[in-house]
Amino acid sequence: MQIILLDKVINLGALGDVVKVKDGYARNFLIPTGRARRATKSAIADFEARRAELEKAAAAKLAEAQALGEKVAAATVKLTQKAGVDGRLFGSVTNHDVAEELVKMGFAVAKAQVRMPNGPLKMVGDYTVQVHLHTDVNVDVNVTVLGETA
Repeated sequence: MQIILLDKVINLGALGDVVKVKDGYARNFLIPTGRARRATKSAIADFEARRAELEKAAAAKLAEAQALGEKVAAATVKLTQKAGVDGRLFGSVTNHDVAEELVKMGFAVAKAQVRMPNGPLKMVGDYTVQVHLHTDVNVDVNVTVLGETA
């Protein structure tokens, strides 16, 4: 299916690109989330008429994400979990816990935006977690896990 991208999509293209994707990907994800439209003649003409407006909105989103990224990068998240004497946690610290703490600190971050490449944190210590705020904005956040003996 031929579609016009209304937003930048990783590994696919930028705003305004006409690309061919599988029907299910377009129908079930790109079109319902507002990231794309079918590439018909009328849709292409409509897109060209609105191109400046869409580019301005995309630039505003990027600027907002970069501003939030600078604030989030300066923050250190401190989480306290029950731990044994050897420093192993009873349970683990997940992306949900990190996102919840960031929201308490006043940052608008969703659970899905917190990326933990090595999985949940299971030991007491300092870690670096990545927060994906925009397709072009990834920020490293310091997470300190403190142990609380039972």
